[in-house]
Amino acid sequence: MSNLKYVPRLLALALCAGLAPAALRAQTAPPRPRPALAKPAAIKAKPTTPAKPAAKAPRAPAKAAPLGPAVRYAVAFPNAAHHEARITATFAGLPPGPLRVRMARSSPGRYALHDFIKNVYYVVATDGADHPLPTARPDAYGWDVTPGPDGTVVFHYTLYANRSDGTYAGIDLQHAHLNAPAVFCYALGLESRPVEVQFNALTDWKIATQLRPAGEKNTFYAPNWAYLMDSPTMLGAQQVRTWDEGDQAITLAVMGPDAPAAVDAYQQRVQQVVKEEKAIFGELPTYDFGRYTFLANYLPQAKSDGMEHRNSTSLTAPRDLQGANALRNLGTVAHEFFHSWNVKRLRPKDLEPFNFQRTNMSDALWLAEGFTQYYGELTLRRTRNYDDAAFFDKVSAWVSERLNSPGARYTSAVGMSQQAVFTDSGASIDPVNTDNTYLSYYYYGAGLALALDLELRRDHRATLDQYMQALWQQYGKKQANFAPTHPYTLPDLQRVLGEVAHDTTYAGQFFRRYVYGHEQPRFAEDLQAAGLDAVPTHQLALGEQVGFDQQGRCLVADNALIGSGLYKAGLDVGDQLVMLDDKPLRAPADLDAVLRRHAPNQIVSAQVRTRTGAERSLQLLLNETATVQVQRSEAGAKPLAPAQQALRDAWLASQVR
Repeated sequence: MSNLKYVPRLLALALCAGLAPAALRAQTAPPRPRPALAKPAAIKAKPTTPAKPAAKAPRAPAKAAPLGPAVRYAVAFPNAAHHEARITATFAGLPPGPLRVRMARSSPGRYALHDFIKNVYYVVATDGADHPLPTARPDAYGWDVTPGPDGTVVFHYTLYANRSDGTYAGIDLQHAHLNAPAVFCYALGLESRPVEVQFNALTDWKIATQLRPAGEKNTFYAPNWAYLMDSPTMLGAQQVRTWDEGDQAITLAVMGPDAPAAVDAYQQRVQQVVKEEKAIFGELPTYDFGRYTFLANYLPQAKSDGMEHRNSTSLTAPRDLQGANALRNLGTVAHEFFHSWNVKRLRPKDLEPFNFQRTNMSDALWLAEGFTQYYGELTLRRTRNYDDAAFFDKVSAWVSERLNSPGARYTSAVGMSQQAVFTDSGASIDPVNTDNTYLSYYYYGAGLALALDLELRRDHRATLDQYMQALWQQYGKKQANFAPTHPYTLPDLQRVLGEVAHDTTYAGQFFRRYVYGHEQPRFAEDLQAAGLDAVPTHQLALGEQVGFDQQGRCLVADNALIGSGLYKAGLDVGDQLVMLDDKPLRAPADLDAVLRRHAPNQIVSAQVRTRTGAERSLQLLLNETATVQVQRSEAGAKPLAPAQQALRDAWLASQVR
C-alpha cells in the first residue's frame, strides 16, 4: 500500500518518478559550490529496553578521497507544524563512480543502534544544474547516486523529527532540537572534507551550537564530518548567558518558560559546577573554538536526557527552573559537563574511532559513565547544592543497587560495560532477563568510584581526584585533529592507579577483584573510613516485586529475582497472588496489611493463579532486600574519630581554591 496518500497529487507523481517539483527543491537549494574553505586554527579566548546490534558487519568504508570542496547542507522548516524539515546536501568535486550516501545508524555517546534512516523520505538527487540523477538503494541504510558530468550531487530529503532529546531530533513551530546523526546524511569517502550548514530558521529563532560561525547569516562550519556528527544544534526563542572561565567562554542557552531572573539564578549554579569540576582536573579542556555551550531545552515537549559532546552538551527535560526542578536539571549539567574531560577527551581506545554504522562496544563504561555519575553527584555536594543527607541518599542507592543485583554477583564491570550495545536507549520487543543478569554500568561504576576514593584516602594518602588528574594528563589532555592522541586501555588505567597509590600490588588487586572480577566491594568497611554507616533497612522485598492492575489483581510485576521468595516458589512475571496469609489481595492496602504483620524471612501461605490460569497453593518466603541507608555514624551515637572527621571533611569540601 502506498504511503503517499496525503501527498498532493503532483508531488506524489514526481516522487514516484524519482523527481520533485522545482519549487520544493528551491525551498532549500544551497548556493552553488564554492572553493573549499581553509581549515581554521582554534580560536583561543552531557536503563532501558535493549536493542540488538547489527547482524553482520557493514561493507568496508570507502577509501577517503583527497580534501575537496566543502560538503554543504541547507536545513529549512517549511512544515514544522508536522515535525518535518527539508534538507539539502551538496557534494561537489566528486571523483568518478557512484556516490554512496548514508544515514548514521549510531550516535556519539550512545552505544546501541538507532537506524536514523527510518525517518528519512521523499529523496531526490540532482546534479548542479537541477537535472535528475539515477539513484539506487543498495541496502537499508543509504543510497547510491551516479553523478553527472559536473561532478556534483545535490541530495534532497525530508526528515521527520518528533523527539527532542540527546539522541534523536525534535521539530515543531516552537523549536528544533537537532542531534546531527539523526539529521544529516553523509557520503562515504568524503568524511575528511570540511562542512558548512545553513539553517533557514523561523523568524524569531536563535541558534545555539558548538559549530563555528562561518560568516554568512545562520551558517556554521565543521572541520570534518565526524565533528559535525558530534555537534547538536538548538533553534528557537532562547535566553543566552555567557561568561569567561579563564581565557575561554562558557555559554548557557536556555529554552523554556522561565523569567530572566530564574535563568540568571540558574546560571550562577551552573557556574559553580563549572568551577568545581575544573578544580577536580586542575584545568578546563582546551575547547576547540574557545567556547563551551550548554544547550538547555526545558520546553514541556522535551524528553529527559543529557548527551555529552566535545564542546557542548545537550540538556533536555520537560521541567522548568523552579524549586526542585532546577536541582534535577542541574544534576544533568554536572554529569554532562564532567564528560567534557571524561569520555570526550579522556577516552577508551575501544571507542576510537567511533563507528557510525554499527554498535560501539567498550570495556570501560564503568569508568567513562560510572565515575562520571559519581562525580556529578559529588560535585553537587561540594557546591552545597546537596546537603549531607541528600548526597548520602545517592551513596545509598549506589551501594543498594549493587547489593541487590543478582547479575553483579556473576558479571564484572567490564562485562556490564559491554552490555551497553543492548541497554543504552535501544528498542526491541522481546522480553529479556536483565533483572537477573544486568546492573547498569552507571551504578556499578559509581559504586567502584566510591570504594576507590575512600580506600585511596584511607590507605594511600591519595584521592580519586588525583587519579583523574593523572589520567587526564597522560591520556586526555593532548588532542589532535579534534580527537584524543592517546586513548587509554584497561592496563593503562591499572598502571596509573598504581602510580597514584604508590602501590602496584593494590592496583592489581583492585582491578583483578572489581574490574575484571565480580567481587563485591567492602562498602561497609570503606564507608567507615569517613565515619559513615550502611544501615540495613530490613524492607520486605515482596512489596517492590508486585503491583496491582486496574482490575485489582496483584501481579508479579517483573522477572522474579534469583534467590527471592517468588523465585523459589516458581512464580514469575504475570502470575497473580490471589490470597496471602489467608487474606484476599484486591488493593495495595490489603498487601500492606499482611506485610506489616510479618518480619523478614517468615513463611506465609499463598493462593496463586499463574498466567496460564492454573490455581496453586504454596508457601511463600518473605525475604528482605539488601537495601541500606547510609548515614553518619554519630547519628547512631557512635563516637567519631578525628581521622574519620578529617577524611569526610576533605572528601566533601569544595576543591575550588
